Amino acid sequence: RWEEMASSLDAPNLDDYLTADSLPQEPPRSLTLRDLLDISPVLTEAAGAIVDDSFTRCFKSNSPEPWNWNIYLFPLWCLGVVIRYGLLFPLRFLTLILGWMAFFTAFFPVRFLMNGKNRLKSKIERKLVEMMCSVFVASWTGVIKYHGPRPSSRPYQVFVANHTSMIDFIILEQMTAFAVIMQKHPGWVGFIQKTILESVGCIWFNRNDLKDREVVGRKLRDHVQHPDNNPLLIFPEGTCVNNQYTVMFKKGAFELGCAVCPIAIKYNKIFVDAFWNSKKQSFTMHLVRLMTSWAVVCDVWFLEPQYLREGETAIEFTESVQSEGHDSCSGWS
Repeated sequence: RWEEMASSLDAPNLDDYLTADSLPQEPPRSLTLRDLLDISPVLTEAAGAIVDDSFTRCFKSNSPEPWNWNIYLFPLWCLGVVIRYGLLFPLRFLTLILGWMAFFTAFFPVRFLMNGKNRLKSKIERKLVEMMCSVFVASWTGVIKYHGPRPSSRPYQVFVANHTSMIDFIILEQMTAFAVIMQKHPGWVGFIQKTILESVGCIWFNRNDLKDREVVGRKLRDHVQHPDNNPLLIFPEGTCVNNQYTVMFKKGAFELGCAVCPIAIKYNKIFVDAFWNSKKQSFTMHLVRLMTSWAVVCDVWFLEPQYLREGETAIEFTESVQSEGHDSCSGWS
């Protein structure tokens, strides 16, 4: 046996004498995600953690648990559907149409017939925009409770708020005519931006245009310096979050060298989830969903102004303002 083992060790390795071209080769194949996950269970667990991490949960709309699961509750649910779609929705839609007609009847003469920019014209336009936003809130049967002092127009201050939906702006605008920083939208929303909201000093930007950042930054600094301008409102998250979490604030609003006034908006999901996922639903259908619900219940907190402390960086200032909003509302992560 020892001789057989020794002879096998001394046997020449034919692969050492063959060239690489003569050896059989498998055709190259690109690795897929499944191949990588099959290598190790650790990678599989890591991928699962990434899919279900806290950042991803910020943009998920949790469906309510069904309550019409038995024969006793199902008739009540059917009755609710008939009332919401057959009675409330037509009344709310009629309210919205009549409100728009009254608004345009008063707004366009003021906008295009009154010459120049004067305080009287700006005041009338501001009141009309507040009235139109109140009509929107009424079309959802909005139950909005405001806490804290009402915002006022002062130089060198900016208001920042968490962002759940475009209706955040409507809810705040019915209280005070803010000049908001908002992305340009197409369709009827874009029409309102160009013809109506520009009258209150709103600033638009295009995410795809890098030059817009410099232009918007310059407009922001100019806006906060004039006491006659409407209060400036910024949503520093930069996207809609599901109102259960907040994501990191962008620091642009905190580098203006002025007081930052936090606003915390918290929706009660007992009747409807106000989160707008723009990738899955248009804003029009989002409004229809709100108008076919029982009500939109919301609390708004106007918090004390925050100032940059000596030696504090813009990032640290951003985090302190965000934590101030967390402390005012329970249930946020």
